[in-house]
Amino acid sequence: MSAVSKPAGTTRKTAKTQLDRQTDRGSFKALWYLVPALVVFAAFLFYPLLRSVFLSFQGSDLFGRPSGFVGFDQYTRLFTDSGFWTVMWVTLAFTVMTVVPSIALALGLALLLHQKIKAVRFFRTAFALPFAYSVATASVIFGVMFNQATGVLNGMLGFFGLDRVGWLTDPAWALLSVSLATVWMQLGYNLLVLSAGLGAVSEDVVEAARLDGAHGWRMQRSIIMPLLTPQLFFLLVTGTIHALQSFGQIHILTKGGPQDSTTTLVYSIYEQAFANNNSNFGYASAQAVVLLIIVVAVSAIQFGVLERKVFYR
Repeated sequence: MSAVSKPAGTTRKTAKTQLDRQTDRGSFKALWYLVPALVVFAAFLFYPLLRSVFLSFQGSDLFGRPSGFVGFDQYTRLFTDSGFWTVMWVTLAFTVMTVVPSIALALGLALLLHQKIKAVRFFRTAFALPFAYSVATASVIFGVMFNQATGVLNGMLGFFGLDRVGWLTDPAWALLSVSLATVWMQLGYNLLVLSAGLGAVSEDVVEAARLDGAHGWRMQRSIIMPLLTPQLFFLLVTGTIHALQSFGQIHILTKGGPQDSTTTLVYSIYEQAFANNNSNFGYASAQAVVLLIIVVAVSAIQFGVLERKVFYR
């Protein structure tokens, strides 16, 4: 007896059904692999975020426990507090004084180290070395250097007959000193990223530009810089977020002082919530929510405005 062949439409439908089932099984299996990561995100990211938003609408008792719904009182107190706007100004100044110099210096060094000079590997390693230092270690080193009585910097000033400077104790110098330390910490990482970008520039493109008469500064400005815009944009976005969240070097070097001249928004959150047993978690949570909004808004502006200037190869 001969076998009865199935219609072509029925065969295709059966094959499609089997393919859909295999896809569903694959998706279900993939979800299981994602469960550990989702649990970690839920425990250490989503829950603290939602808890901060909840606490920002609560009052706090002496022990930091929520004392009841207070609506937008914490935010009203925040935006009518002159100290908060001082903190915002310090945060803005600290961000500008660390992000821009750290990228500009790293770019200049990366361009110099990209030239064919002797011992270039030694110089690359030396300039990238700050990346290997932890924030705590680098802060202690700069604390010793900035010491008013025994620091190297004041020793050099004394050698030239100049007065000693209170690098970390004078409100006029403290923010600059902490910013200098932060720029040094960021320099190694920025240099590595930009050096990798320069290494990926095609020699054919450079050679074609040379044949067209591009040399020196014109070569750097018209050919190399546009090809480095993806790395520069990446460093700008991540550097801004990092600066807005900086805490360790401020805590070790100045503890927000003198006279709150180095108290950024993150350090103010710490002071309200944890320093001196304040336990003012409601007010600190309102500051944290404002910080989150600032980070998201600045990142959105950077992606919306500056990413248009990025040249993706």
